[in-house]
Amino acid sequence: MSKSIKYSIVVAVYNRPEEMEELLYSLNNQSYKNFELIIVDDGSQMSSKDVYNFYKKKFQISYYFIDNQGPAMARNFGVNKASGEWIIFFDSDCTIPRDYFLVVEKFLKENKIDFFGGPDMMDESFTYLQKSINYSMTSLFTTGGIRGGKKSIDKFLPRSYNMGIKTNAFKSVDGFSNIRQYGEDLDLSYKLLFSNKKSALIPDAKVYHKRRTNLFKFLSQMFKSGKGRRFLDEKYSGTFRIFHLFPSFFVLGFSLIIIFQFLALDVFFILNIIYSIYFLTVFIHSSLLNSNPIIGFMSVLTTITQFLGYGIGYIYSLFRN
Repeated sequence: MSKSIKYSIVVAVYNRPEEMEELLYSLNNQSYKNFELIIVDDGSQMSSKDVYNFYKKKFQISYYFIDNQGPAMARNFGVNKASGEWIIFFDSDCTIPRDYFLVVEKFLKENKIDFFGGPDMMDESFTYLQKSINYSMTSLFTTGGIRGGKKSIDKFLPRSYNMGIKTNAFKSVDGFSNIRQYGEDLDLSYKLLFSNKKSALIPDAKVYHKRRTNLFKFLSQMFKSGKGRRFLDEKYSGTFRIFHLFPSFFVLGFSLIIIFQFLALDVFFILNIIYSIYFLTVFIHSSLLNSNPIIGFMSVLTTITQFLGYGIGYIYSLFRN
């Protein structure tokens, strides 16, 4: 009698065959083997089929190509093909440490939960820009650590780059919503929480998560995140937090500094001081954390990019509605 599958990994991919190769390489080297992988190619022009063909003899994988429907519907499609007790979601630009599933197994044996998530971290092979974006996305001085660090200023919500859900819990809320809106993974987490499902952060269940390769793509991602955050604040009563507005305040303050400096007015001298102190703090902290002042300087640029993109996206959504 064949052993039942414990974990079904579902990965939606769009035009990322090289990164998929890195992900599958890391999964093939896992110390825990009781899992299957379901790849859903979401209408890519650059197919990941060759990567699948190379690894399909090494561990249990299935591959499906569908017309482009967006990541939410692609993941739902994958779950419908899964046979595991737990569904695990990874982004296609992640790689997984060798003992990831051993860490998860130990935690689930000791804790009764319905879904979980873990942090994302950087690898030493990442470029300076990727390390700088990683800092901006995870530091207590930027996001408040809400992406899964051990210290956080708010309740942790699993994200789809590193997320596990009991299959029956996923199906009980009808999976991802077909909202075609950035933030569909947070939407799912809220649906589960509002259905009284129990969540947990597994601090040591980490993944390596590559960031955007240029500032324009990062700015676009943050703009969509800001719009998505506003959408979720409206959809789920009681989920709004004051720090959701911080990037918008940053945008307004930054705009005032530029305007009044252009007009040669010194009224907002205090804002100049506040922003300068903040940027210096980011520079010093990131430089020390990464042992590299270049990354420290670039972290200031990526933090400005993050706040501008997110804040403008949130403000745009606010006025549009």
